[in-house]
Amino acid sequence: MRAALGVADTAADGPRAVADVAPDDWHGAVRACRDDLGCDFFDWLSAVDEGPEGFRIVAHLWSVAGRRGVVLRALLTDPAVASVTGLYPGADWHERETHEMFGVDFPGHPGLRPLLLAPEFEGHPLRKDFVLASRVVKPWPGAKEPGEGRHADGPKAARKRAPKRPPGVPEDWIEPEGAGPDAV
Repeated sequence: MRAALGVADTAADGPRAVADVAPDDWHGAVRACRDDLGCDFFDWLSAVDEGPEGFRIVAHLWSVAGRRGVVLRALLTDPAVASVTGLYPGADWHERETHEMFGVDFPGHPGLRPLLLAPEFEGHPLRKDFVLASRVVKPWPGAKEPGEGRHADGPKAARKRAPKRPPGVPEDWIEPEGAGPDAV
């Protein structure tokens, strides 16, 4: 299994080996890292929203004695992958957080109850399709970094920009300027 994961030549304290595995092989790959490669420490697990492609589950496993690590990745088209809490009890918190923030299911997990968000919270805030309401409430300046767009003469010398729609906010969530409830 070591060669199949592509981790045969990892050096101590060197770059971490990265192995892409099929979602159906996720549990077996994590078990192989633990049993065959000596990865006795579960470091972390999370997800990346890859948009229409699905979700990429990423886990980092570490061998304390061997001083080497493995990064496992699996691209999920169906947001579900087998829980590894039976192999690493420390995966419990990470799987709960990933379930809550991305909506990825972990069949076999002992209890995917809410961890960080209020019980009445709806949605999965780290998904790309989740609209951050705070971006709608506060006008978006159009700059990406503080101070961006300012001239050397100070903030008053900066050209006034036309209002822009914040990234990730649908067009129908923003009222055109002057179209609010007080407009005549």
